[in-house]
Amino acid sequence: MSSRSLNLVQLIGNLTRDPEIRYTGNGTPVVTFGIATNRTWKNQEGEYEEATEFHNIVAWNKMAEICNQLLAKGMKIYVQGSLNTRSWQDDAGVTKYKTEVRVEDMILLDDKGRRGIGTGADSTGKSDTEETPEVDQPKKSKKVVEDTMEEEKVADEDPLADLPF
Repeated sequence: MSSRSLNLVQLIGNLTRDPEIRYTGNGTPVVTFGIATNRTWKNQEGEYEEATEFHNIVAWNKMAEICNQLLAKGMKIYVQGSLNTRSWQDDAGVTKYKTEVRVEDMILLDDKGRRGIGTGADSTGKSDTEETPEVDQPKKSKKVVEDTMEEEKVADEDPLADLPF
């Protein structure tokens, strides 16, 4: 008998901290950051209530490098991925668990770029150290960024290297 399952998470929220990049022993990049999502509802008295959930996010390989380059605290993003729970033993021998969203796709939903609120920007997204104003450009989605990176990689390669003679 075949059973079907699905492990899919989609979140839209704001980064709670700047991404932190690390590298595994074999040099694989991994980045971690947090996202906060809000939920609003009307209670029995007709008053609005709000709750915030905090999510641990992890990205690997090229996605980790892209997140590290583009994201900053305060930015609104969309992430899609899967839930992954890992466990470890602490110093006292107690088993600890952490559930994370492993990113497969990410889309920037605002144009703050690396000038999110965690990088010295004011509420308008302008850094207090900027001397000349610059035109805000909309950020590219992950797919566009990957395609651009591939084009740059191809442009850097020797076009004659693939010839069979």
